[in-house]
Amino acid sequence: MAMSSRSPVRSPVPILDPLPDIGSARARLRDIIHDRSFGYGEVKLASGRVSHFYFNLKPTMLDAEGAALLARLTLDALAGERIDCIGGLEMGAVPIAGAVAQLSHMIGTPVQAFFVRKQPKDHGAKLSIEGLMPGESLRGKRVVIVEDVTTTGGSAMKAIEAVRDAGAEIAFVLSIVDREEGAAEAFAAKDLDFRVLYRAAEFLNR
Repeated sequence: MAMSSRSPVRSPVPILDPLPDIGSARARLRDIIHDRSFGYGEVKLASGRVSHFYFNLKPTMLDAEGAALLARLTLDALAGERIDCIGGLEMGAVPIAGAVAQLSHMIGTPVQAFFVRKQPKDHGAKLSIEGLMPGESLRGKRVVIVEDVTTTGGSAMKAIEAVRDAGAEIAFVLSIVDREEGAAEAFAAKDLDFRVLYRAAEFLNR
């Protein structure tokens, strides 16, 4: 007899209901980042520097629990602000922005997502900013630039320039993990508000 190819039926469960409190969410996400995304070893960073430790946030951002907690904490960082959109440079900003957009809709405070290409497509619509429907733009929108790991801030600045060229206002820059290697000073020099969820020392000093 042929076996059914259908997946087993799962019992419906509430999604993030109730939402975890911020303290619990932060502690749990820190553990997930430590286990899935942090390690020691010589690596060359996007800035060109060589480091003895690394963060690769993709295994956390693409983990089911990690994505949910990351969206929860990011939306908390946006609380009290008038924010229209969240996004940043591919690829680091893409999973974050998508998770935040989804959760923001679910809790009734929608924030749209977008991302900035490192290089505009050389075919089709040749877009540098993705996620907008035809005729839509970021002009007049208040935007948060997000990235997964920040070292010197260079990647975020590329996204900032593209978004400003599109006519948006930068509310602030948000990093999931700041390596504490000059980004804060670089953003301050540009008069940009820089906020972080975690600092490298929280993982190095465990």
